[in-house]
Amino acid sequence: MERFEIGKFRGFSTFDLKILGIILMFIDHIHQMFVPMGAPNWLDWFGRPVATLFFFVSVVGFSHTRSKEKYMLRLYLGMIIMALGSYVLQMKVGYEEVQLMNNIFRDLLTGALMMYGIDKLSEGISGKKISKLILGIVLLLFPIVTSFILFALMGNTATMFVAVWASNFIPALLFTENSFLVLLIPLMYIARKQRWLQCLLISLVAVFFFVQGSTQWMMIFAVIPIALFNGEKGKEMRNFFYFFYPLHIWILYLISAYIYTH
Repeated sequence: MERFEIGKFRGFSTFDLKILGIILMFIDHIHQMFVPMGAPNWLDWFGRPVATLFFFVSVVGFSHTRSKEKYMLRLYLGMIIMALGSYVLQMKVGYEEVQLMNNIFRDLLTGALMMYGIDKLSEGISGKKISKLILGIVLLLFPIVTSFILFALMGNTATMFVAVWASNFIPALLFTENSFLVLLIPLMYIARKQRWLQCLLISLVAVFFFVQGSTQWMMIFAVIPIALFNGEKGKEMRNFFYFFYPLHIWILYLISAYIYTH
């Protein structure tokens, strides 16, 4: 990957991008949890580039991990723990003013599954292996097909409850926190050797949201640190993120519930 160096500034490492994403995410979640107390809407602006930053980091991480299967397994466990933990917490606390819908693990897992599909598709084409070609297509389509299946089941009162619970365990594209925006992950993975193209893809999606009148257009600001990514890993903090993400959301939720009810 390209290496940026301006004076003593040598660009951002993966660690730096994660820290930046965590800081912006924390501010955004303060807005989410304290809306009932009048948290200003401009706090939400800080969170608009966050998903894009984590998607880019996911592409980098998936490209360099020694075991892509273990990478996806960690995300799957994170997705389940987050979903069940949030459900239990809301049931116990009973604070309905804020709904815990957050689960970035589902977004990242869905993206990783599609990246894995791209790998298998590539292996099938280069090695002329029909089995890997089919597997690649199945993996790429799985998050999309399961989305429509779950929606169909939810439209039937007899299967609605099962479908709602099943959505917590299946990486379905339309049930992710960022919906179609998650498609940026496989797209950036295809363009992983061309940073300019990754930044262009982000910019085009940002323009789409701008035309729609959504503040999500502010995701374009993620282009700056991504363009300055130096290709280095930096400090190891994988386990920190897996713990920090659910814990900070749950703690902010409990603080908000306490303040609102006292």
